[in-house]
Amino acid sequence: MIKYIGSKRRVVPGLVEWIEQLPGVRRVGDLFSGSGRVAHALKAAGYAVEANDHNAYAATLARGLVQADRERWQARAERLIAELERLPGRAGWFTDQYCERARYFQRHNGARIDAVRERIEDLDLEPELKAVALTSLLLAADKVDSTAGVQMAYLKGWSKRSHRELHLEVPPLLPRALHGDCRAHDLDALEAAQALDVDLLYLDPPYNQHPYLSNYHLWETLVRWDRPEVYGVARKRVDCRERKSRFNFRAQAPEALDRLLSACNAPYLLLSYSNEAFLRQPQLRAMLAERGHVQHVELELTRYIGARIGVHSPAGVRTGRVSHTTATESLWLVSPEPVASAAPSASRS
Repeated sequence: MIKYIGSKRRVVPGLVEWIEQLPGVRRVGDLFSGSGRVAHALKAAGYAVEANDHNAYAATLARGLVQADRERWQARAERLIAELERLPGRAGWFTDQYCERARYFQRHNGARIDAVRERIEDLDLEPELKAVALTSLLLAADKVDSTAGVQMAYLKGWSKRSHRELHLEVPPLLPRALHGDCRAHDLDALEAAQALDVDLLYLDPPYNQHPYLSNYHLWETLVRWDRPEVYGVARKRVDCRERKSRFNFRAQAPEALDRLLSACNAPYLLLSYSNEAFLRQPQLRAMLAERGHVQHVELELTRYIGARIGVHSPAGVRTGRVSHTTATESLWLVSPEPVASAAPSASRS
């Protein structure tokens, strides 16, 4: 999976184990699917997953990693990825913007990205196969970038991985889930909460002022391939200034979450929330308690690398110290009535 702020890599095993103990859960909705890591793991566990994210890159990852079944697409994906892997580099708009004007990738990899992405666009591919190809390109590009994990900026000097050659592979496709087809959506979370017919909704909303679109604007551009107007040293899409979630504003986040919870029709809700979020635990617990029985577990996680390397000026000079290098992730399970299930930690409350 791609490097991702708020990644649930260390949380996923316990999260899936907790869901597996809940009676009657067959279909699960992931309203903010992001990198697709949780939805992919839920599909692997047999659940029919409805993965949703409003950003195009995340919806594409969900379509390529969750909706696309191995039985149908593996052989065709192997042939397509092999063709794309053989393409020589051909520098274009992407290379100019993100290798010359900015330094996210070295030029030889930028030229390969340009060539592969143009070829994908030229082919008349079914939506799922196109998503698989784009997912392969995103995963490959993520392994040769020169960032601290997000695309708000690039490193002053080239990262070690940026010297590698771009290498495309077939993404880890899974067989059809035991409990039915999985699907990807690009709806607003509120709309998805009302529309999806599932037994459990998993919510991992933005929890502070940093929009995911700004953090991963290159992936959005690679998927949309729209050559957007860009601004600043980081060459962000101009729509990063406009497409912000209400969850990214301290004054609006509580009401946004309350409205979202009210729109959820599933018997079970599972909310993931960080102690770095705008809402404090007492406020969150009170909000959830209005909707059913609440169980809670806390897990301590290492913060993303950009939060651990320190605060630097545009010239690369360290100008401040990081206040903390770990964060606490809280999982909140809301059920119609108490369930005899063991949360993924002895510290549940």
